[in-house]
Amino acid sequence: MAAKRDGYRVAAADLFGDMDLRAAADDFAIADGNLDSGFDGDALLATAEKLAPASSSAPFGFVYGTGLEAQPELIERLRRGRKLYGNTPETVRRLKKPSDFFASLDRLGIGHPEVRSSPPADARGWLSKKIGGSGGTHVRPAAGARDNSSYWQRFVAGQPVGISFLADGRRAVIIGFNEQWIDTGEPLQLYRFAGGLQPAAVSDRLRRNAAGLLDAIVREFGLVGLNSLDVIDDGSNYWILEVNPRPGANLDIYDSSGSARLFARHIDACESRLPEEALAMAPASAMSILYAVRRCRVPPDTDWPEWVADRPAPGARIAEGAPVCTVLAAGDAAPAVRRTMAQRRLAVSAMLDDDDLPAGLPGKIEQALTEAGHV
Repeated sequence: MAAKRDGYRVAAADLFGDMDLRAAADDFAIADGNLDSGFDGDALLATAEKLAPASSSAPFGFVYGTGLEAQPELIERLRRGRKLYGNTPETVRRLKKPSDFFASLDRLGIGHPEVRSSPPADARGWLSKKIGGSGGTHVRPAAGARDNSSYWQRFVAGQPVGISFLADGRRAVIIGFNEQWIDTGEPLQLYRFAGGLQPAAVSDRLRRNAAGLLDAIVREFGLVGLNSLDVIDDGSNYWILEVNPRPGANLDIYDSSGSARLFARHIDACESRLPEEALAMAPASAMSILYAVRRCRVPPDTDWPEWVADRPAPGARIAEGAPVCTVLAAGDAAPAVRRTMAQRRLAVSAMLDDDDLPAGLPGKIEQALTEAGHV
């Protein structure tokens, strides 16, 4: 949607096929895969070839979002014959390889929680994280058994903060600091990403040092475009967790109205053009992912409010624990935005019907089949 608002012709593929994305895209397809295992690589390549042929005489621009961090080789295959507006597969590979990323932070003198490649003897106070994981669903209390797809990180207490920034490979321009919200409704998913609010109240130390540490990280990894840095800030000290090397939830947090033109800024930054002026956006704004607390169904006569994004189709069935939609709010100050967000989440929850049919395919996959007339 952000690309369309900023004047681009859009061909889009994603897992869900939500109504607003379908309406915004000039060409659209549902990609095979699921939230747990990600995209089916061969199927996504075939879909991309239909939407944006690599053999086109005028190469299509290629922008990727959340979901490809664990598949840099797929990014490499998708970029062939297309112009990549985003971080290279090698940059993503280095950022998501714990031994490379955290060793680089050590060399730069940037603090982070203790990490290790094997389970600690005493798992108390440690977390297990999937290499290349995103969205927080892969973060669990440390387990005792070794898992070659995971690494272990010591838990540190504090406020999770996201720092959104634009980069040109040499330096960064900070867009803003936002609180990160987590959803703890699932027993085994205590760190699932649930949204965020800007501006965040952060320590003076983090605010004072953010520009310098971002510039160092940008130069080390050659970051370009719109990215975000995840940090834990306890009010007096901070620790770097990871870099999200692509546009993501920051588009909804900072630019749900399109006034900041963040997608166009992303393209510009990839072309080595960083903004010189302050971006126009609401004094305070937030996005929140609403997860289903029970199996539910979207009523056939649903008319979604304008502040709902990622809208499932009327009649869609959504599994317990699956994402329903994204709720947006903006205002003059953070406290008012929090109140508005709470009211809107309750309003959307009240719109949904219980689904007393037998449990079917997970969440949005079942939704896609419903829309296609197969369920």
